[in-house]
Amino acid sequence: MATFLYRLGRLAFRRRGLVALLWVVVLAVAGGFAASASSAASSNITIPGTEAQKAFELLEDRFPGSSPDGATARVVFKAPDGEKITDPENSAVVGEVVAELAKGDQVQQAVDPFQARAVSPDQTIAYSQVTYEVSGFELTEESREELKAAAEDGREAGLTVETGGDAMAAIPHTGAAEVIGVAIAAIVLLITFGSLVAAGLPLLTALVGVGVTVAVITAVTVPFDLNTTTPILATMIGLAVGIDYALFIVSRYRAELAEGREPLEAVGRATGTAGSAVVFAGLTVVIALVGLSVVNIPILTKMGLAAGGSVVLAVLVALTLIPALLGFAGQKVLPRKQRAKDAPKDGEDGQDGETVTTAETKDGAGTRWARFVLRRPVAVLLVSVVGLGLLAVPAKDLQLNLPDDGSQPTSTTQRRAYDLIAEGFGPGTNGPLIVTVDAEDSDDPKAAAGATAEKLQGMDGVAAAMPPTFNKAGDTAMITVVPKSAPSSAATEDLVHDIRAEAGDIAETTGAEVLVTGQTAMAIDVSQKMDDALAPYLILVVGLAFLLLTVVFRSILVPLKAALGFLLSVVAALGSVVAVFQWGWLADVFGVEQTGPVMSLTPILMVGLVFGLAMDYEVFLVTRMREAHVHGETPHESVVTGFKLGARVVTAAALIMISVFAGFIGSSESMIKMIGFGLAVAVLFDAFVIRMAVVPAVLALLGKSAWWLPRWLDKIMPNVDVEGEKLQRELNGSASKADEREPVAARD
Repeated sequence: MATFLYRLGRLAFRRRGLVALLWVVVLAVAGGFAASASSAASSNITIPGTEAQKAFELLEDRFPGSSPDGATARVVFKAPDGEKITDPENSAVVGEVVAELAKGDQVQQAVDPFQARAVSPDQTIAYSQVTYEVSGFELTEESREELKAAAEDGREAGLTVETGGDAMAAIPHTGAAEVIGVAIAAIVLLITFGSLVAAGLPLLTALVGVGVTVAVITAVTVPFDLNTTTPILATMIGLAVGIDYALFIVSRYRAELAEGREPLEAVGRATGTAGSAVVFAGLTVVIALVGLSVVNIPILTKMGLAAGGSVVLAVLVALTLIPALLGFAGQKVLPRKQRAKDAPKDGEDGQDGETVTTAETKDGAGTRWARFVLRRPVAVLLVSVVGLGLLAVPAKDLQLNLPDDGSQPTSTTQRRAYDLIAEGFGPGTNGPLIVTVDAEDSDDPKAAAGATAEKLQGMDGVAAAMPPTFNKAGDTAMITVVPKSAPSSAATEDLVHDIRAEAGDIAETTGAEVLVTGQTAMAIDVSQKMDDALAPYLILVVGLAFLLLTVVFRSILVPLKAALGFLLSVVAALGSVVAVFQWGWLADVFGVEQTGPVMSLTPILMVGLVFGLAMDYEVFLVTRMREAHVHGETPHESVVTGFKLGARVVTAAALIMISVFAGFIGSSESMIKMIGFGLAVAVLFDAFVIRMAVVPAVLALLGKSAWWLPRWLDKIMPNVDVEGEKLQRELNGSASKADEREPVAARD
């Protein structure tokens, strides 16, 4: 591996013009395809194998033209204080607004609330259900403006009018905070390298990789039915790993220059050693992301594959474009003062790398910290584990659900419409259940549907069960069930399970199959699917990564320690998410306007992403320790050497990732906000507690046994040479042969 990458780095350095041109062409071609493609993203979440999805597909088949996946809007009207919505003047305004809504080009139906009996018992609130022929993200801007204009007309006439539903959904944005995150990353790079050129290279190459990724995602959004959050997640991951991978190669290149090597040779060695670590670090991230497909939720699979693609591009850019750009930059990647010191003086040959080496190898904060941990490993280990354990405590109260209008900020019209519905009709009206009665095999479909509706009406937790609505064939009916509790409450979840438990008895007596669907049931099934998939996903991802790290480090205990450390950091991060987004701690600080259940997809996404990123730091930091140990240092000495050579760069990489992820906390999309926060704190915990404290403490306690590997396994395991030991022998052998061939007079 190291030998191949050594040659690749040298090739890219020598052919830097061609390599740079190729990446420009790739970016331009991808951008061209993106510009000519439709960017209409999907907002649908399908969950194969669940009852809610089965019922949804049945409705699509038995009720053709009903557009069950079409966008919906609820326009809620409230009369002025002291008046009723049924007063002639107010009811006339409602009728005018509904008539205006029905004229929309994409509107399938706008229901008159007085005909549908959608008027509150006190006759102060009413709502109109508006259905569209297309999904929310296929709605034109004109349709949304027509919806807003109709509501505004009602307000001008004196009524309170609020609008909710997925027709109001907008493409999420991240705001200026994302730019601030990248700016902070630039500052960290500048401080780390002390050179504008060296700081700019990782940013430039990361932007190239992300640009290609987002362009490709945009181009294939419609054919692959990608979700709106897919490009944001790919951007988040692509930026973070793209900057970090380039950072490690540029840093190693500077270290090779510091040892007096020529730029071409320095690029080859940097790509061969740091590049090997980049490849295996990237593989762990890709394994974690692609592994999301085991959950069998298409949106999650597509997000994982897209983000995994961004990581692959980041690795390719780091291994090819970075060496090429280093060829253009030359000595400019070094600080100005350092370049002046290294400049050849009169009578010198220019090979004066000793000045740099002295500056680079003097004891720094990383070295002092490593020695402190080695002196007190038990105390450091206990403080770290107990601290993260306390932060993990809130995770025991984790509640999962999909977001609805009730999770919106109170300043939005969607949330105000949600609250008005709850006020006038009860909280369950915001999340009605759709009970599907498949009576195709029943002797009397109407009697079966009627018996089902009667059974539902008598169940605890049901506020109302509407009369059955049949399809044209008369063999399938829909029954709208309004729970007494809010959509995201535990009581509603219990009701869904109770209805499904009764379905068997209903089938025996009527011969009809009863299924529960609707957005609320979908959300419950998604949460259950996440819970069921988390353990198999962890086993798959941790198992594969354990095998990969065993090959990289040629050790059993080091990969085991890495996996256990990851579990501790990710649970602590989940605890922090619960504390902020569910409990409301420091909510104002992080811009959380509405607390509630954690997004169902958040925990498993965090597990996948944090695991991959955690292994990044494990590979980068421990590879340096392994490299020192391979070259003859004692276990304690190798820990100090690893920190001396890698701690500063790992610290910079972690700060950059934290900055990039924290930038997404400003997103308008609640899932992106949660994931950005969760990843930021997870990297904080993993990089600065697990990798910087727990890892050296455990290695100090294990001593030589940390690098133990059974002989039989050592014989059959491939040697990937991440440390560049084989490469070093080859280069030293080539140099010795060159010296032997050189005439004695020439050497003198």
